[in-house]
Amino acid sequence: MKKTYLSVAAAALLVLGACTLAACETQTKVSTAPAAGNPAAGPLSADSAPGSTITVNSSEKVTVVPDIAEIVYSVQTEAADAAGCQQKNTEDVDKVVALLTELGVKEGSIQTTGYYMNPRYNWSGDERTLIGYEAVTTLTVSDLPLDQVGGILAQSVSAGINNIQSISYLSSKYDESYQEALSLAITAARTKAEGMAQAAGCQLGEISALNERSTYSEARYTDNALADKTSMRAASMDAGDVTIMPGELEVEASVIVEYSLLPGDGAE
Repeated sequence: MKKTYLSVAAAALLVLGACTLAACETQTKVSTAPAAGNPAAGPLSADSAPGSTITVNSSEKVTVVPDIAEIVYSVQTEAADAAGCQQKNTEDVDKVVALLTELGVKEGSIQTTGYYMNPRYNWSGDERTLIGYEAVTTLTVSDLPLDQVGGILAQSVSAGINNIQSISYLSSKYDESYQEALSLAITAARTKAEGMAQAAGCQLGEISALNERSTYSEARYTDNALADKTSMRAASMDAGDVTIMPGELEVEASVIVEYSLLPGDGAE
């Protein structure tokens, strides 16, 4: 019986020691490996342990001026019967597409992104009377040079567009701007890691792991306020009414970098 009690007590001490060690390693950002040839050895100090690492996160932004725009239009029509409503809507959409191509917009930049047709009712109490149909076609027009957007907006409304849902500003130089932000993020990560290593009495070694954190795939700013102002009937809008103020965009890059830690100058 004494041997049994001793075995249970020894096992309890081992479990307690393992839990304490795990809690300690969870709270620190510096990881250490056991000494070679001695698996039972505990964590070593940061300034002497081979295999010690430090991990830092870094994000940097680059400001870029947008040079292209994307407009989401819709053409809404009403008629007494479904066939007439659909035909009228198709004719109005064709007029808008013809105008856009005349203004130099490529057909590949014009996409139908939505269509629906619904009945319209007049309600009197619990009774309803069919009074006609409504059809709406949504067009997304992309890759528009900013210096042409104001004129395109005004003339599109005159051609039959009666709702502008959104205007988005983008940069054709997103890739170059992102690479610049990525380089800045990696440089900032090293500066941060060097400061942490110095505070811990260590020297910063080489990069042992480098990961890019996923970010939004394009620089975009959507001006819904301007879209609200231009959602009006053609008769209330003249060619010079729309002023475009695209502002600036931010391109962000984020990285996670792991460095090896080396013994400090005073370490043996």
